Amino acid sequence: MSGQDSDYWRANVRIILICLAIWAVASFGLGIVLRPMLEGIMVGGADLGFWFAQQGSIYVFLVLIFVYAWLMNGLDRKHGVDE
Repeated sequence: MSGQDSDYWRANVRIILICLAIWAVASFGLGIVLRPMLEGIMVGGADLGFWFAQQGSIYVFLVLIFVYAWLMNGLDRKHGVDE
């Protein structure tokens, strides 16, 4: 594998790990671990911790899908592997 290929995959894996970390914080962190701290904040009739556990992590995941696609398109163009 050439140096440019290595740079491409290193950047790709970094983007994936950052997206996974954000999703883990949103779903596990805010929905489970930090739920007691978010108990008094109301969103749509439910406290914020419950909202993140039920819906918020899904919304974060959907946003991350679009952000990942946008970032990967830019990375592909940068490395000359775009379609």
